[in-house]
Amino acid sequence: MCGIVGALAQRPIMAVLLEGLKVLEYRGYDSAGVAVLDHGTAHVVKTAGKVAVLEAEVKAQGCDGPIGIAHTRWATHGKANEVNAHPHQVGNIILVHNGIIENYQELKHKLSFEGYTFKSETDSEVLAALIHYYQHRELKPDSSLKIHTSKFNAFNQALNEVKGTYGVAVIDTENPDAIFVARSGSPLVVGCGIGENFVASDIIALLPVTSKFIYLEDGDRGIIGRDHVMLFDRDQVLVNRPVQSIQVNPEILGKGPYKHYMQKEIFEQPEALRNTLMGRLDEDNVSANAFVAQEEQAHDFLEVLKHIEHVEMVACGTSYHAALVGKYLIEEHAGISVNVTIASEYRYKRTIVPPNSLFVTLSQSGETADTLAALELAQRQGYRHTLAICNVDNSSLVRMSQYVFLTRAGREIGVASTKAFTTQLIALLLLTIALGRAHHEIDEHEGANLIASLHQAPAVVHTVLQLDAKIQELSSDFVGKEHALFLGRGPMYPIALEGALKLKEISYIHAEGYASGELKHGPIALIDSKMPVIVVAPDNLWLPKLISNIEEVKARGGKLYIFSGKNFGHSAEATMIDLGTVSPFIAPLVFTVPLQLLAYHVAVINGTDVDHPRNLAKSVTVE
Repeated sequence: MCGIVGALAQRPIMAVLLEGLKVLEYRGYDSAGVAVLDHGTAHVVKTAGKVAVLEAEVKAQGCDGPIGIAHTRWATHGKANEVNAHPHQVGNIILVHNGIIENYQELKHKLSFEGYTFKSETDSEVLAALIHYYQHRELKPDSSLKIHTSKFNAFNQALNEVKGTYGVAVIDTENPDAIFVARSGSPLVVGCGIGENFVASDIIALLPVTSKFIYLEDGDRGIIGRDHVMLFDRDQVLVNRPVQSIQVNPEILGKGPYKHYMQKEIFEQPEALRNTLMGRLDEDNVSANAFVAQEEQAHDFLEVLKHIEHVEMVACGTSYHAALVGKYLIEEHAGISVNVTIASEYRYKRTIVPPNSLFVTLSQSGETADTLAALELAQRQGYRHTLAICNVDNSSLVRMSQYVFLTRAGREIGVASTKAFTTQLIALLLLTIALGRAHHEIDEHEGANLIASLHQAPAVVHTVLQLDAKIQELSSDFVGKEHALFLGRGPMYPIALEGALKLKEISYIHAEGYASGELKHGPIALIDSKMPVIVVAPDNLWLPKLISNIEEVKARGGKLYIFSGKNFGHSAEATMIDLGTVSPFIAPLVFTVPLQLLAYHVAVINGTDVDHPRNLAKSVTVE
């Protein structure tokens, strides 16, 4: 969600801060701000709207300095305006914050009694005031910190009183040679340079200035200087986190010949799928190294699966739809019961954990707050093993899980997930085969056939992408439409949900996905000539029943758009998009792609900000 960039150098760093914010724009935000110190004098510039607006204001003011912090804000507490934008300054303390301070009202009341007044409606300003409060009262040094500066002591005192989540960076006009940082439930990384150091919420913001990074663990707090980094764990013990070298091709940050990142990422899917499959398939089973053990004492994952009797999956948004597809596939091919729950729901309900259960989390970023909290809860509930399916190495979810499947989708910038979703489906297809083989539900012959269909997936998706011009043409039919209905059966029902989500989130057309058998139980009342009905209809065992649902829509004057695996013929009521013969095993993955293209082209026609849809963030790092 929100983005943090900070820098401490021996040179002016405003350009570094602004470029970092531009890179983080993909995360979603509604205001931006920057603060620099120049010989102890603070220059704070904040604007509502895009980073370009902030950049213009910074240029007009002509401010710069060798130390600073910057932020893009996605509004939670308080409206999206200049006053609520970060950084927040209280006296000598200047702060940027990702996360939510849950007890901010209580703290605000306490500080108001002590004479503090507040300019903004945010919880973050309260944290800045709390740090200032502790810094300016008499503090007893805490010898366990191994550092006896009252300023860092005050920083810790304030954070100890906070309930909630935070990634925090603080600069101090009275101490212009350090950035204080802390992480609890919200990602933060330190970038290491020569005579200069950096901090950010995502390494991508720092790639132009360094390739060496220190990932803060949950609970870490520290002091960043120009030539040193001191970190303490949640017990306030000095720790030495490893410096990791990350090499990323800068070209991934560009759009190339494409108009939008989403369009680029849709067309990158054949390559992404090949990368996901690479080295992970044997002739009739999944390779032993496909699922990586994170712990030294962990057993070979394929052996572990022999003892699994139930799978619990937890995810949010698009990843939740992938998990729903996984449920259909695993139960059908592996004969193992599967339950799928939205992460935010899982956290707050009583859960019965069946014996020998595998807990699976899915997340593109690995930093989704609700999914992380669900995993923390699951680890206390007695699940036999945990598996993370994730796209980001070194993310919190990956580090917390016993086993990991990295999807290798590559950096996904567009807010609307595309290649991250289809590579998650590949991961679940591999898990299905591995479970089926482990429980003798899939024999060698069937295993070889399923593996063969997986090998075909990148080429099949490449062929489907050739339908782009045709889908762009029919997207003009959606001009002026306010509603749309997506229908599917079996494992294509979650694909209908995903298609509806894509259309609504980037084109702002209200869309709903339904299991087509539910048509007569309510949605059929909405059907008329003004509502497009999109049907996902591969040639599988559900197709005869789906044809009946199609006829019901026709009989009521509905306008149909049928993505099919079988030629139905043409009629005035229906537009057919024939995807050809597709193996039922990979059909959910293949039929997702034209729905992505449809959503993209409708959004372009509607003139929306495709890569940065309103009110949405790429990674939801707060509850």
